[in-house]
Amino acid sequence: MPSSGSLVSIDGAHGEGGGALLRTAISLAALTQQSVRLEGVRCGTDYPGLDEEDLCVLRTLADCCQAELVGAERGSRIVAFHPTRKVSGLSRRIAVEVGARQPNALVVLATLASVLARAGTYSCLEMQGETYGLGSLSYDYWAGLVVDAWARMGLCVFPELRSAGWGRESSGLVTLDIEPSALDGVTWDRRGQLRRIWAVVATSGLAPAVAERGIAHIERLADRSNLSIEARARDLPADRTGAFVTVGIDCEFGAAGFTAMGVKGLRVETLTQRCFGEALDWLKTDSTADPYLGDSLLVPAALASSPTVFKTSRLTPRFLTQVWVTKQFLPIHITVRGKEGEPGVVEIKP
Repeated sequence: MPSSGSLVSIDGAHGEGGGALLRTAISLAALTQQSVRLEGVRCGTDYPGLDEEDLCVLRTLADCCQAELVGAERGSRIVAFHPTRKVSGLSRRIAVEVGARQPNALVVLATLASVLARAGTYSCLEMQGETYGLGSLSYDYWAGLVVDAWARMGLCVFPELRSAGWGRESSGLVTLDIEPSALDGVTWDRRGQLRRIWAVVATSGLAPAVAERGIAHIERLADRSNLSIEARARDLPADRTGAFVTVGIDCEFGAAGFTAMGVKGLRVETLTQRCFGEALDWLKTDSTADPYLGDSLLVPAALASSPTVFKTSRLTPRFLTQVWVTKQFLPIHITVRGKEGEPGVVEIKP
């Protein structure tokens, strides 16, 4: 039988109205054992209806809590999720339908990690899909920044990139081990000490000189700014060529990352210049998180045993939408001070 709790009804077009709303809602439904029904899935975007990324999350989370799914078909704008038991661990390869556009493997795995960490047992996942793309979660940002932030909260996961997926038409391979975790909040009301600045220039199918030029340029930029940087190149196996630059900042009480994907005709020096310039701009603020890190902190913070506070350099529509969804499931206090598109302070008190 479905869960006995009341049905939570969600407008899938609320706020940003995209996939993050759906993923947050289904994650919290699984974790809180509440049934949920979403109407207007992704109707705030140019591509309404469930896509393969959504279906991977829905089906995997349904398996881990024996949920009844209604409307879980590609293109569906209405879906219901009725969990029937507490979350249990999983060890599997997440299947993608033949002929489907590849999902972003990291978005799917990151969503599952915050749920499976509460299963009380180990989980091991493997998934094919995009690992580097335009405007989407990328491997080096996730593994170097998000995973570290999670570890500070007590959420322990161990990713490994077996091959790179450059865009949605490519197919990389990522494995992820997830430990059972007890979550704590983080107090990032100030940065504290700057621990390090790091950079990764990831390439596939390109001459080694490309990454070497990128490394040399970013080291020159750091030197001119009187900053030390740990920069390295990654030559990754893949089914197509690609280049991607990530710059990360690790502080005592905070973190930030900035990325740029290579496109034909764009020199690697331009990518490193863009990322490093954004990093410098962030360092001039008093923020303790970049505009997108909060997306990954919200669900763990909402389930933590102690409060979380951080200062983001920009409040995004996606994050504010996720805050709204979280409040539909949990009786917690989430205070956001600031306006959309501007710096803000976020406090989460379970």
